[in-house]
Amino acid sequence: MSEQKKRMVLVSACALVDADNRILIAQRPEGKSLAGLWEFPGGKVEEGETPEETLVRELEEELGIKTRVPCLAPLTFASHSYDDFHLLMPLFICRRYEGIAHGREGQAIKWVRAKDLRNYAMPPADEPLVPFLVDLLP
Repeated sequence: MSEQKKRMVLVSACALVDADNRILIAQRPEGKSLAGLWEFPGGKVEEGETPEETLVRELEEELGIKTRVPCLAPLTFASHSYDDFHLLMPLFICRRYEGIAHGREGQAIKWVRAKDLRNYAMPPADEPLVPFLVDLLP
């Protein structure tokens, strides 16, 4: 009766919003799990980091964007069981940042309207976050 416990993975994600109210999504590169799917930028929370500090680091590493912890507002979260781990993913929204986003790790990126996010195949953990953004952004 005892089911094997899955390890918990904490990943922080960001809905980066531009001046035209579009949201940035990035395509998972070949060679990574869920390759080809579109996701909100972010990454694993490292030991000693807060989810907000993770996003400040990851946005610069992945996209060349500079932001600060006070510019990140918590919006919602996802909780999803994959086969070998359970993912807990807070989603923050960020409208204040410096720089022009570009895929620094070879990943494709796109700026899309919230209502159009459903046109992009996303990982199962990202999909439940979309309605919150559709309700928030025109």
